Amino acid sequence: MSADIRPGGVGLLDYGGAGRGAGGAGAIILLHGLMGRGRTWRRQIPWLRRYGRVFTFDAAFHQGVDHRSAPAADELSTERFVADVAELITWIDRGPAVLIGHSMGGLHAWCTAAAYPELVEAVVVEDMAPDFRGRTTGDWTPWFETWPDRFADEGEALAMFGDVAGRYFYEAFDDGRLHGSLEVWQAIADEWGRRDFWAEWDAVASPTLLLEAEYGVTPEGQMAQMASRGRQADRPESAYLRVAGAGHLLHDDVPDVYRGAVEAFLSSLRRG
Repeated sequence: MSADIRPGGVGLLDYGGAGRGAGGAGAIILLHGLMGRGRTWRRQIPWLRRYGRVFTFDAAFHQGVDHRSAPAADELSTERFVADVAELITWIDRGPAVLIGHSMGGLHAWCTAAAYPELVEAVVVEDMAPDFRGRTTGDWTPWFETWPDRFADEGEALAMFGDVAGRYFYEAFDDGRLHGSLEVWQAIADEWGRRDFWAEWDAVASPTLLLEAEYGVTPEGQMAQMASRGRQADRPESAYLRVAGAGHLLHDDVPDVYRGAVEAFLSSLRRG
């Protein structure tokens, strides 16, 4: 594993893996969710390496230090994060890449595919939808205020968030402390309450896999509608799966189901 930091505050980790000559993708880039981090993908990396060279990175404002200065509004736009992903693919020179995104990362994955189709081979979207308009993060604040400044250990995080989310959050933290600013993360999410991303979804031409959690965060029926619109557009090798009993962190909540779906999708790309 090797590490680097690119301009714009993007922390990159290269985990190696199969290249195109070995039957794998040029690159598989894992995009984390709103309060996640690249290292929260560690359980998926070993088996993904058989399908391509795997990279993770910490999106801007998720690296533990960038909360020290308040960002400008345009720095928090989806377009800014998409530009970071495109720069990353260009810099590693392994495109077109497979983008696998959870939640916010799923949004950034399909928006990158829409804006830079030449850089994206395929997209996996885990529990994210295009239209959260009218929703706000205001009801998050009282919950956030109950968090300690520092979690003493993983056990404290597990007690507060449960086994799956507690492990996920604690892995993202820096020695038990938040790796970014709650206010900045809320501002990122607030953009989703003001605009929709249907046009970007409809512009995706690459194969897509949609994974929806029964107990996730997406508005009812939207991910099924995404799949329907993809079929109407005759998008190749596209699939949709709604996973009964799964929570928002589907990849950790039901790892075997997640792995089976993603491996089948990646294998279909290779056969194609």
